[in-house]
Amino acid sequence: MKRIIFIVLAFSAIFLLSSCGNETDLASQLWAELDPSAAPNTLAAKEKNAGWQLLFDGQTPKGWHGYNMQGVPDVWRVEEGCWVVHGEGGGEEQDIITDGIYRDFAFTVEYKLSAGSNSGIIFQVKEDTLYTFPYETGPEIQLLDDSNRPPERRITGVQSHGANYAMYAAKAQPFSPTGEWNRLLLVVKGNHVTHWINGVELVSYEKYSDEWQALRDSGKWVDFPDYGKFDEGHISLQNHGSQLWFRNIKIKQL
Repeated sequence: MKRIIFIVLAFSAIFLLSSCGNETDLASQLWAELDPSAAPNTLAAKEKNAGWQLLFDGQTPKGWHGYNMQGVPDVWRVEEGCWVVHGEGGGEEQDIITDGIYRDFAFTVEYKLSAGSNSGIIFQVKEDTLYTFPYETGPEIQLLDDSNRPPERRITGVQSHGANYAMYAAKAQPFSPTGEWNRLLLVVKGNHVTHWINGVELVSYEKYSDEWQALRDSGKWVDFPDYGKFDEGHISLQNHGSQLWFRNIKIKQL
């Protein structure tokens, strides 16, 4: 019996290691499919051939709308080929979301921070008047300029730039200086989620794992019973009262 248990555990460990490796390989492959030399808001030939699609044409709000509303909030504007959010203060409202709903996918966007800016990209969002904000249902990738804060007010851990907000801290800080472009890749395949920024893996986790459930039930999300509940949904760009730029928004369904 002990021998059988050992064999089962050994094969389980091999399977888990293999799965993690496969997900890393998938993210690496998807990153390699992107062409940074392509003109903004266009698809390079190799991206088209690999199945990527544009989510933003750089000229119109087509494909996007305000959360729980018709049209796009005034705080969002299309300017010089970018989605630009002109939020003021610290308000968390008037986020925009994709018209489409996605389950297994790779999502990429270039974003640029202003001094002191705070925002996020939220996915698996459920649009329903039961909720006021997308973050009540979907996980968030934190986008944050921490470089202009004094040392004693620096934000670290699960609220830092690149983190899975209030869940998993970023493992690295490969960010461009404030005011310069960063390229983000989000991969959602089954229950596995990976964040890459500028070619570096920052976060990798398994949704519904014991670790994920413990984190979900012990922090901020205790007060949000539907956080992480949905396995498909819209993708949201967040308004958090500061200015950010987004372009080259693309998706590939897996």
